[in-house]
Amino acid sequence: MKEFWDQRYAELDYAYGTKPNVFFKTQIDDLTPGKLLLPAEGEGRNAVYAARLGWEVYAFDISDEGRKKALKLAERVDVEITYKTGDFAKLGFGDKTFDLIAFIFAYVDPKIRWLFHSSLIECLKPGGRLILESFSKSQFTRTTGGPKNPDMLFSYKELKKDFSNMSRLKIWEKEVLLNEGDYHQGLAAVIRATGTK
Repeated sequence: MKEFWDQRYAELDYAYGTKPNVFFKTQIDDLTPGKLLLPAEGEGRNAVYAARLGWEVYAFDISDEGRKKALKLAERVDVEITYKTGDFAKLGFGDKTFDLIAFIFAYVDPKIRWLFHSSLIECLKPGGRLILESFSKSQFTRTTGGPKNPDMLFSYKELKKDFSNMSRLKIWEKEVLLNEGDYHQGLAAVIRATGTK
C-alpha cells in the first residue's frame, strides 16, 4: 500500500489538487480554531487550509512522498503543519489532546478499521468533534475515485458501529460532483458523518 501511494504522490501534479475538500471546508469554516488531527492526509491540501485558518495542525500518512508535497505546499503559503509518516499506532499523538479529527477519504485495511477509528477517537478531548467524508459502498461500480476493494468502502451501518461512542452522531449518504485533482472527478457516491465526543 505504501508503494502505491508513494508512486501516486511522486507525480508532478497534486493528485487531488491543492484546494481543501469541499465538505471539510464547509464544516471547519464554522468552528473555532484549536488542535486538529488529519489521518491519511496525503499531499496536505486540508492541513494547509486549516493552518491558514489558525488551526494547530497535526497530520499523518504512510507516504513519504505525500509528506514532502504537503510540507512544500505549507511552505508555499507560509504556514506550519506537523506531519508524521508511519503506522498510527507507533506515532504517539496522545489521548484526549485534539479538538477535531477529520477523516477525509481515509482508508485502512477493513480488518483493523474499527480499531483504527476507535483509537483515533481516543485522541479527542471530551467535546471534541469528528468530521468524515469517504466513498460509500455505492461508489464501487463508478470510475470517479475510490478504492477498488468494496470492503474498504463505507456503509451507514459500519460507521454507526465504529463511532457508536460519539454523541450527536449524524451519518448520511449523497451524490456529489467531485472536482479534486486528476483522481476525484465526476459524480460520486459519498458518505458523511459528524459527531461530538
